[in-house]
Amino acid sequence: MNQPQACPPQVYLASVSPRRQELLSQIGVNFQQLSVDVEEQRSESETPEQYVKRVALDKAQAGWNSEERVLGIPVLGADTEVVVDGQVMGKPQDHQHAMEMLDKLSGKEHQVISVVALVQGSRQQLLVNLNKVYFRDLSQEEKQAYCKSGGPLGKAGGYGIQGLAAAFISHLEGSYSGVMGLPLYETSKLLREFGIDVLK
Repeated sequence: MNQPQACPPQVYLASVSPRRQELLSQIGVNFQQLSVDVEEQRSESETPEQYVKRVALDKAQAGWNSEERVLGIPVLGADTEVVVDGQVMGKPQDHQHAMEMLDKLSGKEHQVISVVALVQGSRQQLLVNLNKVYFRDLSQEEKQAYCKSGGPLGKAGGYGIQGLAAAFISHLEGSYSGVMGLPLYETSKLLREFGIDVLK
């Protein structure tokens, strides 16, 4: 989690996600969090990847336009979505919805798309991180227990790789941090392109 800083942040993070804050702190970035309100509704004409790109960029732009922001410090936005058979899963609305998501994930491969975007005035860039995640077959008892734990709440696809659902994942092709919500390779690369040092 970010701590109160004595000096201006290197970047603003347009997200209230504790997971993204944890990951950004992991690579030594001095940041300040901004709360943004962005509509996350995929249009019929958008592919899943186009949708995730747009939402990540919308978040960064909303952060740049925020009254909480000061100076010319860039704003980082990110979005992560779970995609099964071309369908963007979103976040579960309730227990039953989470169970339906786990039913679709059980015993199958799915894609996790994470996009990170950086905005500084008229300059904006984004990078895409693509992952394949394989779930083993889940019993009804396991799905019920996971839902009762609260693990699916607020998470794309109804699960978090950093929690109990790690026991469901038989194989991952890609980035652990990308599936968690902020791909650190792409994030650090983008920050360096904007002149922001990481790992300090």
